[in-house]
Formats: sequence, C-alpha cells, structure tokens
Amino acid sequence: MIHTAIQSALAAGELIRSNFGKEVKINESTAHDIKIQTDIDSQDLIYQMILKQHPDHRLIGEEGDSGNPNGETEWIVDPIDGTINFVMGIPHFCVSIAARRQGKFLLGVIYDPIRNELFTVEAGGPTFLNGREVRVSSRNKLSEAILAVGFAKTKESVDHCMNLYQHYGHSAKKLRAMGSAALDLAYVSCGRLDAYIEQGVSLWDIAAGWLMVEQAGGKMEVESKANGTYRICGSSGNIEYPLR
Repeated sequence: MIHTAIQSALAAGELIRSNFGKEVKINESTAHDIKIQTDIDSQDLIYQMILKQHPDHRLIGEEGDSGNPNGETEWIVDPIDGTINFVMGIPHFCVSIAARRQGKFLLGVIYDPIRNELFTVEAGGPTFLNGREVRVSSRNKLSEAILAVGFAKTKESVDHCMNLYQHYGHSAKKLRAMGSAALDLAYVSCGRLDAYIEQGVSLWDIAAGWLMVEQAGGKMEVESKANGTYRICGSSGNIEYPLR
C-alpha cells in the first residue's frame, strides 16, 4: 500500500508541477476558498492508480468519494493542499494521501512537487523525508519556538486566529501562516516547526501529517467540531500551548 501511495503522489505531483504557472481553470470561488480543475484532475489520477491496485477499497477526498463505499480500508486524499498558493503562483503546496482501517492510520504520504520533498510514514515505523528518518524538534522553550497558525474559513475561526497571533506573537520566536496544513504538519514532523495550530480543517488536510507527527515523536491533539471539521494542535510535545 505504501508503494501505491508513493507512486500515486509522485504522479499527481508531476501533473500539478506541469500546470504550475499556467492559466488556471477556476470552477468555483468563494470568500475564503477556491476550486480548480487541476484539483479534480489530480484526484482522478490518484483514485485511478489506487483503485487499480486496491479495487475494493474506499476513497474519500476533497473533490468527492469513489471506490467501495463499504470498503474496510479507507484512503483519504487531498489532491492539492494549498490550492490558493498554487493559483497565485506561490510555490508552497503538496499532495497528501493517507490510509486507515477501523479508524487507525496505516500510512501517510505528503509530496511537495516544487521542492521534490517526499514525506512518508507507516504505522509502527519512523517518518522519512526523501528516505532519511526525521524527528520532531527538541526545542523546549516557547520563546524559541516557530509556530504555524492557520486561518480557517469562518468569521469565528478567523477572529480566534487573530487572538492566537496576538498571544503567541509576543511569546514565540516567530509565527507563520503558509497556506498548507499538510505541509505544516510534515514540517512539525521533521523539526522545521515546533507546532501547527488550526481551528477548522478537514480530515484530508491532516490525515497523512497526523501519523507523521506521532511517529516522529510528536503529539497530535485533535478535536472534532459539529460542522465536520477539526480543531488541532500538532506539536513536538515538548512545549505547552495553552491558547488554541
């Protein structure tokens, strides 16, 4: 399964990279989000490759579901995490693929096609970046921490994020808002970031990175919300973040 996930992510990454910087077909645009044809094309390619190897599995993703709706094994796909970055020509986005069975994550793959960085993990094993084992940051002081704080799509969550920025802007080393939840978690897993805090993300945004952080020695605190999104704090586990 990890081979299937890696090959699917690399293929989708090549498709995305070949379209980066070109005219984008926008299918839908709302106040804080955008849907593009490349998202659909990337997910279709990933689904085709997974179902060719695992036709009885279920697939859920940002652009719709496929496969066996009763499949015991479930793949969770974000074909482009960081779509607005992609559209605006900002080279910070990725493909995210995870799989789980009976609620337990089996694997995760996050591929950044611009930097050619491939993060991989399997349950019970270490997290890798381009084949090299990585671990979370060992920093243990908030004053030395680099935090990513994500802005979600509702007024309530945006207002809360502003409070987080005011609070941690005075106490952390630096704050970042880079526009890709999956890459933020991958960066936590390899020690580039000390924590990623977000108020409203979907499962496909965090599924692969969730396992990566935990298997790299970090800590994931995830709270489901009534609207189907999640409030999360993924961190090294060495520092407390009382305001979330």
